[in-house]
Amino acid sequence: MYMGKAEDRNLLTVGDFRKKIILFALPIFIGNLFQQLYNTVDSLIVGNYLGPRALAAVSSTGSYVFLVIGFFIGLSMGAGTVIARNIGAGDRIQVERSVHTAVALGLTAAVLMSFFGVFCSEAVLKLMGTPADVFPLSAAYLKVYFAGAAGLVMYNTFVGILQAAGDSRHPLVYLIVSSVINIFLDLLFVAVFHMGVEGAALATVISQIFSALLAMRRLVRTDANYGLRIRKIGFDPFNLKEILRFGVPTAVQACVVDLSNMMIQTYINSFGSMAMAGIGAYSKLEGFAFLPVSSFSIAMSTFVSQNIGADNRERAGKGIVFGLLTAVLLIEAIGLTMYLFAPQLVSFFSRDPEVIVYGVGRAKVCTLFFCLMGFSNISSSIMRGLGKPVAPLVIMLVCWCAVRVIVLMTVGQVWHNILLVYWIYPFTWTLSSVTYILYYGRLKKQGVF
Repeated sequence: MYMGKAEDRNLLTVGDFRKKIILFALPIFIGNLFQQLYNTVDSLIVGNYLGPRALAAVSSTGSYVFLVIGFFIGLSMGAGTVIARNIGAGDRIQVERSVHTAVALGLTAAVLMSFFGVFCSEAVLKLMGTPADVFPLSAAYLKVYFAGAAGLVMYNTFVGILQAAGDSRHPLVYLIVSSVINIFLDLLFVAVFHMGVEGAALATVISQIFSALLAMRRLVRTDANYGLRIRKIGFDPFNLKEILRFGVPTAVQACVVDLSNMMIQTYINSFGSMAMAGIGAYSKLEGFAFLPVSSFSIAMSTFVSQNIGADNRERAGKGIVFGLLTAVLLIEAIGLTMYLFAPQLVSFFSRDPEVIVYGVGRAKVCTLFFCLMGFSNISSSIMRGLGKPVAPLVIMLVCWCAVRVIVLMTVGQVWHNILLVYWIYPFTWTLSSVTYILYYGRLKKQGVF
């Protein structure tokens, strides 16, 4: 197998696995942090230059956008798992076929996503009960955003291939470049050209297309076995089946979790705007806190996939233990810090005493159990790397979705208390963590790792 000296150094099947996992996860973490920060800046630009209605219009589309995007990102994660396995196995032919099948699937997904987003967004906004005063702005934003969805889909496809090969540094560079372009174009289109929410959407689209082109250029120019050759793009039946086998459960998992969160948000809304603002502020903080876990999740999925592909199960097992312990301790340390400084952190978003009370109330309950949330999320990625993509789907579907919905529809109807919202997350994190521990024991006995 030829990968070239630089590409060979990226392999996660050789060398100190602790160092490999950390060095792979670190650029992903920095990239996620940078993206979170520029998304915040993006909202500040819209809010300050276009006013609260425009900000509400853009913000209110978030759950719908995440739902649609989450499905296609799930497919790209499935493709990454298959490619990583083939790279680990040293099968040049299958690496080549899986890469070009993934790109063909990404192009197909981009067309479907654009069509669905452009022509169905207004109907979805009506189903979501979008207020009449922001409906036109939300619809306009979504049409531009989804019209250029190819950039987002292909960026995730190309970056998924690079990360499957153990390269997390180049995607970081592309993300930083994309973020700077997005902020510059936001200011240009919104503040200078006065293009409104369409300008904000167009800035995002252009920056995503640019980052996708950078990632594609990297794949086209490399001599490694995962390099992209335009004329070879097409579907290989075997690899398409494998990508769908890993990708569809991951995609569905992301969607059902988002749906359950939308239902919980509906319950939160019943407590009024102060509760919405306070818990919303906490959610932004949790988004930052969760970044190390999401970074380790990608790292562990790639590490386990490559080593299982290389039939190095002992190394995979050691890496799993290290990854779980590191991620759990890290996220719990972050959780304890948030617990201690919750009032100060929430007050960054609002000085209103009632808003702070709600935000701190949620933080004081959830942050102490961050270790369980981290354990469950990392375990989900590990299972995918072990070739068990259906297991995390079932576990998350039952524990994080069905249980939450059932509790809200039963207990929530007779006990209308915000504490239910606070405790429903730690409760379901505990359920999923216990289930994963039991499943790990079963896989260990079977000699899976």
